[in-house]
Amino acid sequence: MTDLIKSKFLGVDKTIQYAMVAAVVFLISLLYPSSVKFKYEFQKGQEWRYEDLYAPFDFAIKKTEAEIRADRERMERDFTPYYQLNTELKGAKIQDCEAAMNHWKAAAAARGDSLNAGEVQNYISFSQRLLEDLYSTGIIELDAAHQEVASPDFVINVVEGNTTYKRTLSSYYQLPEAKRVLRDSVRKAAPQMPPALQQAILDALVPNIHFDKELTEKLKEQLLAGLVTTKGLVKRGDLIVQRGNLITQEVYEELDSFRDKYASDVGSLSSSRVVYLGYLLITILIFIALMMYINANVRSLLLNRKHLAFLLMWILLFSYLTFLIEQGNALNAYLIPFCIVPVVVSHFFNFRLAFFTHVIVVLVAGFLTTLGFPFMFMQIVAGVVAVLAVADARDWTRFFKSVVAIIFAYLLAYFGVSLIEEGNLVDIDWEVYGLLVVNGLLTLMAFPLIPLMEKLFGFTTSISLVELSDMNRPLLRQLAIKAPGTLQHSLQVGNLCEAAAREVGANELLVRVAALYHDIGKMEHPEFFIENQLQGNPHDDINAIESAKIIIAHVTDGVILARKNNLPKRITRFIETHHGTTRVEYFYKTYLQDNPGLTVETSDFTYPGPKPVSKEEGIMMLADSIEAAARSLKEPGEDDIDGLVDKLVDAKVSGGQLDECALTFGDVAKCKAVFKKTLKSVYHVRIEYPE
Repeated sequence: MTDLIKSKFLGVDKTIQYAMVAAVVFLISLLYPSSVKFKYEFQKGQEWRYEDLYAPFDFAIKKTEAEIRADRERMERDFTPYYQLNTELKGAKIQDCEAAMNHWKAAAAARGDSLNAGEVQNYISFSQRLLEDLYSTGIIELDAAHQEVASPDFVINVVEGNTTYKRTLSSYYQLPEAKRVLRDSVRKAAPQMPPALQQAILDALVPNIHFDKELTEKLKEQLLAGLVTTKGLVKRGDLIVQRGNLITQEVYEELDSFRDKYASDVGSLSSSRVVYLGYLLITILIFIALMMYINANVRSLLLNRKHLAFLLMWILLFSYLTFLIEQGNALNAYLIPFCIVPVVVSHFFNFRLAFFTHVIVVLVAGFLTTLGFPFMFMQIVAGVVAVLAVADARDWTRFFKSVVAIIFAYLLAYFGVSLIEEGNLVDIDWEVYGLLVVNGLLTLMAFPLIPLMEKLFGFTTSISLVELSDMNRPLLRQLAIKAPGTLQHSLQVGNLCEAAAREVGANELLVRVAALYHDIGKMEHPEFFIENQLQGNPHDDINAIESAKIIIAHVTDGVILARKNNLPKRITRFIETHHGTTRVEYFYKTYLQDNPGLTVETSDFTYPGPKPVSKEEGIMMLADSIEAAARSLKEPGEDDIDGLVDKLVDAKVSGGQLDECALTFGDVAKCKAVFKKTLKSVYHVRIEYPE
């Protein structure tokens, strides 16, 4: 009944896990375009691998970005600015000049100056003619932006009322030049004119042609909006490219234009539901592959919702990030630091799962970006480097070296792809190199993300494990005081576990630290465990059932202590699983001998479990039982140790204790060999020489 209930609940847990996967698939499928995907893949400089392609409809050939940019720059360079001529200013300034001179005349008369009214009137008439000539020619005030490029031939548009006409800058005076002409005219025609009257004329001289920024920008925008972005036409039925022909620059432009026209015309006529279904099926296949891999290699993920959510989070996060960047057009997808995924995931799981997750992320992003195959190729290459070169987060130097390796992989991959596409060094888009360097530097964000993910999702990093291995931690100090024999046993188990983990590719640090804590429950009743007994055995005073209960309780007591002291759940799992669901054989057989004929409740002598799941947990179970049993050997020889290891490991395998464990039969064989070698070195087994 217990097993049935447990299986039911496990089924519910798995249902929730698969529901999480289905939700992620649905959310990602919403990002895909609703138009038909162009069915031809092509690169400049490569051969056309498909059948001869004829135009199914008329379409215009687009100009390249460089051509459009050149046309835009030419139009901006040739564009002439607009200046407004103020026709009312001339009359107003002439009147101001006349008024100033009359005022001076009145003041002079009051002072009794000898200048007569006729002379003043002549000066007024002269100033009116002079100002009339200067304003009629035009006095221009150049905008600051035009002063740098201005020359006598600089052309401007002059707006006079409803009329616009083009003039060169030499057609007009600028204010300093106009004042110089005015002074020269006064010096030649009226040298006796009083300085005050000369100043009145100068004060009346101001620019009457000013830059009209608003009108200029408006007309410039209209001009640029009418920029022609095509340079030719392909008629329906025209041959675009033949099979086996090289895709030249000209052919590439025609194919690129054909693809855009196809997307806008054919894509708009397609059924969005059918297209959505296609993308949905592809996404489902990708996630089926992911779940098959997890089920085969990291089954523990299916039992931990938080850890599965951690993995799915990266796929969802980078899918939406790619979508937003593609939609925004302001940034480039080459900036997205995809290598953060394998770097972070590899710190919590194995390298294979990290790379597999990275491939899934890149595959999904590949359908969301327009960068095509080169983008996916570069990301996968960089992911391989990230997985192989990634260093422990404790080592800053190696971590930076890993980032440098990732940047180098990006740059080298892009250089190779560019040579294939362009066929020369001139046309390579060197700006992408800057984006890729920034991409690699953004991978450094993985470093602060690792402890954050540890706290959010309940992981245990190498940093935490190193802290837990400190023998001065309170729990380990208590173990050394209350159960010193157990601590020595734990240290020896740790040595066995570490050596075996290294051999089978498991987490050495994790299993060594877990070994220190796996028997902390023995602190509750240390005297009942043989390694802590100095005088007498308290089991002699109680029956076998009570003895078994105390021995079994060290597992549950250990779990309580672990939770009380906030040990990571990953370490607590080792306390729960290091005996699996085995029986306390000694007390079980003792009970049978002492109580012949009585019914035996096997559960009274069975550890609560669960059974080991990960490689590390399986290694711990084997090493713990072997180290404890080896202590009972008196002057063991080589055959004694070999027999003991084979017997205990085979018993665990035949008893089904490793059925749910990730250890393979090959791994178990390697563990046996390591255990034998290590124990022989511990017990100093030597060859017996003949007399």
